[in-house]
Amino acid sequence: MDAVVWIVLGVILGVAEIFTTTLFLIMFAAGAFAAAGAAALGAPVPIQALVFAVVSALSVAVVRPVIRRHARSALETGEQSFGVEALEGAAALVLERVDTDRGLVKIDGEVWSARSYDATQSFEPGERVQVIKIRGATALVWQDDISTPGELPEAKR
Repeated sequence: MDAVVWIVLGVILGVAEIFTTTLFLIMFAAGAFAAAGAAALGAPVPIQALVFAVVSALSVAVVRPVIRRHARSALETGEQSFGVEALEGAAALVLERVDTDRGLVKIDGEVWSARSYDATQSFEPGERVQVIKIRGATALVWQDDISTPGELPEAKR
């Protein structure tokens, strides 16, 4: 019966980690599963608690820093960025008026919903903007000072 309690605790901690994404609770879930293993082998409750504490502490001290080091963004590590990180800093073409509430832009051939990064700015179709940040499925854009709308071949189409 003790093993079931530890397994339930491990599952609860694992599910809670999904909502926090801190890589902290999952280490305690690993400790709970290790304690469940000790319980299944017939260890008394004080030994189960000791296994839980030791595995959890070692996970937090050893495994978590390794995971966090590998999970750093490409911008922090200087590596080639990929995914949505690669879009930050890219140029985009405004397809539908972009303001603080709505808009559409084309980034590298893909259409994205967009909002103005600065609440005082709005952009008209054909203007070139720069992607400052991707938040969810929305690009936050800023005025691109490099070119004007007349210089874009796409704007003439």
